[in-house]
Amino acid sequence: MSITSTTGAASARVLLFGARRLPHALRALPTDRPDGAEGLRALVDGLPDGTRRLIVVGGDDDLGQVLTRLMRAEKLDVELGFVPDRRSRARRIYRIRFGSARRARDGSAHRVPLIRDDTGTALAGRASWQTVIGEATVDDTLLFGPSDGAATVDVEPTESVPGLRASVRRRPRLLPRHWATGRAVQLGTEGAVVVRDGVAGPRPVTRSTFYRHQQGWLLVR
Repeated sequence: MSITSTTGAASARVLLFGARRLPHALRALPTDRPDGAEGLRALVDGLPDGTRRLIVVGGDDDLGQVLTRLMRAEKLDVELGFVPDRRSRARRIYRIRFGSARRARDGSAHRVPLIRDDTGTALAGRASWQTVIGEATVDDTLLFGPSDGAATVDVEPTESVPGLRASVRRRPRLLPRHWATGRAVQLGTEGAVVVRDGVAGPRPVTRSTFYRHQQGWLLVR
């Protein structure tokens, strides 16, 4: 895992989402409140020269939107700090602990896998295929098949290669979960709702894939 040098406060900007309050540790930095997808696109595409770090204050979906925009704009050399909500799954996956605002400002950046799907949308915390009948594989490993009945599948990034892990959500929930790791997970089904970082897709799909992008992203921690 490669590590970049730390960046100075003068080259960092804050992206403050929704009605969230600006942490005290970030008050000296220039701050923007993105206004929807087009507003975020304009902010990322028009970053001032010398901006090396963005600090996202928000939820997993907000981080996913920023990752998606950086990926599409081919700006994955911009470092990303994350000040997450309490219920964030990305917080757990990337072990973001107390003092996240200060660490996002002063920490070092580490290259981690970037997980995206076949719509060109990046995943920050967790995706789910909900109540599906069909077949899902992680690389060459069968996760579940048609004879297994209806299932819900969860997909998460990992901190290191191969890049992701996937698991069938079973009941009772007290049973331990089995996670399969790989570079890609694929689903073929009669119809499934794809939920990315808590946001459901607009319509059911019959095929869906999540996989590791050729370039990782720079997580500040």
